[in-house]
Amino acid sequence: MDIGAEQLQTGLNMASKVKLSPTQLPRLYNILPPICEQLEIKEPEFYLEMNPAPNAYAFGDTQTAITITSALVDMMSEEELIGVVAHECGHIACRHMLYHTLAQIIANASGMFETLAKLAVPIHYALMYWQRKSELSCDRAAAYIVGPKATASMLARLAGGPKSITSELNLEELAEQADLYDAFCKNGLWNKTLQTYAVMDQDHPFTSVRVREMLKWVESEDYQNMVKNNPVCPHCHKAIDASWKFCQHCGHKL
Repeated sequence: MDIGAEQLQTGLNMASKVKLSPTQLPRLYNILPPICEQLEIKEPEFYLEMNPAPNAYAFGDTQTAITITSALVDMMSEEELIGVVAHECGHIACRHMLYHTLAQIIANASGMFETLAKLAVPIHYALMYWQRKSELSCDRAAAYIVGPKATASMLARLAGGPKSITSELNLEELAEQADLYDAFCKNGLWNKTLQTYAVMDQDHPFTSVRVREMLKWVESEDYQNMVKNNPVCPHCHKAIDASWKFCQHCGHKL
């Protein structure tokens, strides 16, 4: 049911953020079209928001938009930023936004109405669980577009900070932390209970888990077939022919 959430957010985006376009900060805007072409989605509106917190988010099911923050742009390399935008486009391609919006509406309404809050609790936690799983799907979209190394480093930035601090980060060791975390959770009912409580209200999985699950997926036959059947240029990330020696879009050697 349309209750105006998309129209509300569309107006706020237009009024308070910088809308990126071919003539408005084109270096940032030009990240988006090749990704949309690869994922076969209609191009969403693309916004830059001044915010000291590194973040990106997609909104809307019919009026779609992606927002990236100024802190995120400062923190990420160009390839990592492409991975972030590909992740958000993955939400749009998978039609996740309807349920993300529903989760937000329930959360907001529950805060206003005590009776509704009690009824909405199980629905809220079910949606949070589903949303965490949806983030893993979109990490796969990022890995498909920009490759597993850039996707893992993008996720690592969100865990450890900017490249000036984390440039020598061991990504495999970061992924291994997820195995240590699983073992920790299994070491006693109390540990498992505490960690279940810690994650149940999170809309994203913990970072080490995301890195591990993404790296596991790129070893799968599904990923190998996708890359083989739909190759992309590692420089401009546009579709290429496997017979090309040079990318006919950007000119880089393949």
